[in-house]
Amino acid sequence: MTSHKRFNHLTAALFGTAMLVSASWSAHAASDSNPWGLIEPGHLRVASLGDAKPYTFTDKNGNFTGFDVEFFKNVAHRMGIDQVDFIGQDFSAILPAVANGQYDAGVAAIGITPLREKTVDFSTGYLAGYLTVLTRSDSGVKNVETLAHKRLGVIQGTLQENYALQHFKQTDLVRFPDNNAAVSALNNGTLDAMFLDYEAAKDYATRFKLVTAANIPSFDAPAGVAIAKGKPEFKAALDKAIKAAMQDGTWKQLYQKWFPGSPMPQQYLPGGQ
Repeated sequence: MTSHKRFNHLTAALFGTAMLVSASWSAHAASDSNPWGLIEPGHLRVASLGDAKPYTFTDKNGNFTGFDVEFFKNVAHRMGIDQVDFIGQDFSAILPAVANGQYDAGVAAIGITPLREKTVDFSTGYLAGYLTVLTRSDSGVKNVETLAHKRLGVIQGTLQENYALQHFKQTDLVRFPDNNAAVSALNNGTLDAMFLDYEAAKDYATRFKLVTAANIPSFDAPAGVAIAKGKPEFKAALDKAIKAAMQDGTWKQLYQKWFPGSPMPQQYLPGGQ
């Protein structure tokens, strides 16, 4: 009887050890198969914008395209991932959704700022540009000085909103969830002007016969890929792939495609520092 009990105890001990080893191996294997902590290994779910042409927007078939979309897909391919799904969000919702794990990344020409870095981590910067005051020809807005006491549309949570709060203190800011809503308000006279990205402004100016009142450099907050905090391996892989795309000329080719005639930051070209 005693030996039988000892046998049972020994069997239980061996079984318990085997279970611990199995669990440890499974966790290790899971880590190896998903080293970047993605929602699903080999698949990237990306929060983005559907109306920020030429960065990220949906075409007539509802598919996401634009500079950021093509560039990020190229970066993902270099990381061994070809399944990349873009999902449209309001801009102000992107970073919180990435931070809480709803998405693997946020890609929408998102400027890297100290405030945003409190919520998420960013890849190395991959894009820099200008901010534009866009208006109607009859609005009376001719430059930054004439914005005083005017109604200026901004997209909530953007660099433009932050810049306007700091520099356009006498201007009445009106916040919108996206560019299309702000442009509609500008066209119907609800706004006197709107403050948006230079490249997007060019497109809206052409489509709606709007005019530019000011272009303001924004090279101090380059765009980066937003990811949740605590994923150093994921960030390192993104940084490596982004830099490789710059060095072999892919970045330059896509920039010329989507931003024809626009100034080209030298630091993103082959051999750039």
